Amino acid sequence: MKTILKICLVSIISSGLTFMFMISFYSPEYKDTIENSNSIIPINYTPNNINNIATPSDFVLIANRSIDAVVHVKNIANSSDEGSYMDYFLGQGRRSKIGTGSGVIVSPDGYIMTNNHVIEGAKTLEVTTNDNKRYIATLVATDPVTDIAVLKVDTDKPLPYLFFGDSNESKIGEWVLAIGNPFNLNSTVTAGIISAKSRDLNKRDSKNQSYIQTDAAVNMGNSGGALVNTSGELIGINTAITSMSGGFEGYSFAIPSNIARKVFEDLVEFGSVKKGLIGIYGTPVTPDLVASERLGLLEGVYIIDIQKGMGAEKAGLLEKDIITQIDNIKIKTFSDLTGYIESKHPGDKVNVKYYRNGKAKSTDVTLEVIKQTNFLKMSLENFSTEEKNEMNLSYGLKVMESGAYLYEIEANSVLLKVNDQPLYTIDDLRQFSLTNIRNLEYLSPLGEKERISFRQR
Repeated sequence: MKTILKICLVSIISSGLTFMFMISFYSPEYKDTIENSNSIIPINYTPNNINNIATPSDFVLIANRSIDAVVHVKNIANSSDEGSYMDYFLGQGRRSKIGTGSGVIVSPDGYIMTNNHVIEGAKTLEVTTNDNKRYIATLVATDPVTDIAVLKVDTDKPLPYLFFGDSNESKIGEWVLAIGNPFNLNSTVTAGIISAKSRDLNKRDSKNQSYIQTDAAVNMGNSGGALVNTSGELIGINTAITSMSGGFEGYSFAIPSNIARKVFEDLVEFGSVKKGLIGIYGTPVTPDLVASERLGLLEGVYIIDIQKGMGAEKAGLLEKDIITQIDNIKIKTFSDLTGYIESKHPGDKVNVKYYRNGKAKSTDVTLEVIKQTNFLKMSLENFSTEEKNEMNLSYGLKVMESGAYLYEIEANSVLLKVNDQPLYTIDDLRQFSLTNIRNLEYLSPLGEKERISFRQR
């Protein structure tokens, strides 16, 4: 009997507790807590603000503002090759080679910038604007080293043109548009970002390129076209791609607008590029150089030698100094340095920050026209007009020091030609590198004309 009473008592107590729990569960206060439980956030959670995510700009307005200033350039040259049997059968005994590219109108009176390789060898240059007007263009001047050429068309009304932007202010990750005429598809616009700056595609040549790298699609026919920023400013001239297949594979390269603008101004005013230099021979700081020279810096340009009589020597720079900044441009690689200096003129003054023996220093350097250069390990200088007259020379460069590379050419010789092209000033050597020299012609100290030919690999 007692056992039955105990069981009943436990059952009554359990039922009461259950009833009380159910009342609590369905109470308004508890219900509100359950319904709002999904708004509780752990204290270590950081909300992702969607408004802070970078989104592409609306390119419609920029494209419409820019596209009319980009033209189609047709290079028509007579072929020296004999015509094929079918050519003769069709009465086309001598064929014409036609190359195409792009160009950018940079002034309302008809000056156009393009690449040198677009117009090379042309007999006739035909320019077609976005509204299908055709012009025969005149070649004003060209600079093979920077691969820039300037054309001029005559027009009776102002043409749409692009303003130069400041390529030094462009940033990696910034959106850009590439505008040109790939595969004869006129007025094509592609978008991408700036992937890198100060790219040198061939560190073994003497050109010290400093390209803007983008992932905007560029193909054959885009050469000479515009690279514009989201303000519609010209920040580059599209020039090259790297490709295993011959087509676009994700990388394209443009000449920065600051360099292009300086070259354009020189070509229009002087017919050639006037290059101002600091006057150093340098190399980028590398881990191997840091280890061998026990350097305290991991980036910069290490000075190997100073050119005598140039701005660097006058400003007190020395061998083994490390240049880290010029004006407001940080110098990490040699192409950073050359890319900035290429945008300057002879006579311009730049502030150079450098390290010497671990101490930061600064000096102002005046850029000067190069007076002497090294070429194939020879030291060369320009002749004065009086010296040319005395030697009855119309062209040629003075060999100051012979180099071990070409022991045949002695000091006091006269280097006359490279690849059969006459040399008037040492600036003419800028277009040649170790990979493209076929022959040299020179006068020995005894006045004998000699020729050296190089075997092509």
